[in-house]
Amino acid sequence: MARTVREAGKARLERSCGSHAGDWIEHAPASAGIERIEAFFTGHAYDPHRHDTYALGYTVSGVQSFTYRGARADSLAGNAIVLHPDEVHDGRAGVEAGFLYRMIYIEPRLISAALSGRTNALPFLKQAVSSDRRLLAALGEALADLDRAFEPLEEDRIVASIADALFVLDRSLPERRISITSARAVDRAREYVDAHFARVVASEELEAVTDLDRYALARHFRARLGTSPYRYLTMRRLDQAKAAILAGQSLAEASFLSGFADQSHMTRQFKRAFGLTPGHWQALRN
Repeated sequence: MARTVREAGKARLERSCGSHAGDWIEHAPASAGIERIEAFFTGHAYDPHRHDTYALGYTVSGVQSFTYRGARADSLAGNAIVLHPDEVHDGRAGVEAGFLYRMIYIEPRLISAALSGRTNALPFLKQAVSSDRRLLAALGEALADLDRAFEPLEEDRIVASIADALFVLDRSLPERRISITSARAVDRAREYVDAHFARVVASEELEAVTDLDRYALARHFRARLGTSPYRYLTMRRLDQAKAAILAGQSLAEASFLSGFADQSHMTRQFKRAFGLTPGHWQALRN
């Protein structure tokens, strides 16, 4: 896959309007709750942004530099990277030759499900760059073959392996728990937002669905999914917008179909989430 991706990326870079002529992103076949990429950047890559997923991967070559939790981090070839949901970060090359990397983005609900019975909280690693062998082995398996989608049982094993590695690395995790009742309430809220993200969702609606007040729900939602209910809703709108753009819809049409107030609203949220404008992201994909 790596050779195919790099050749495909080089072929289309002449048509790219990205910041650097040699920048490219390739996406593997997606599955529910999981996205995988391989990408190459020289110089500036991403403006400050944050995901509502875990972003995990490794640097293949070069130096991958970024600011995370207020400090600079540098990942060398063979290092693993772990970015927690909702943590602001950017991206840039640490050397003139640029950097090549692979990443997997996993929705927190999958990590929570994989750790069910061991903890009800999400693993959190303060250091974004790791050389842990267990984590690198799990990520290597997850990102080894980007030409095909995961088979269901394969995906379960990969998520479990990554979750187990994160669990071991977060030594404080067993002390952070939320009740089973609260966890189920968060899951009901998540399912409700999944079904209604294209319209305005009122706090009263989630209170009725969960039997929790909005502030308790916000606390439990972040503990279980790593982000707030509104941030989660915004990301579902952005998922829809990306799908619409890839399907050939204009940016204005994509914003309307996704529930944003207008195109400028979508553009602002897109850049905050991905560090790229929709137009730049689309150019890197074409």
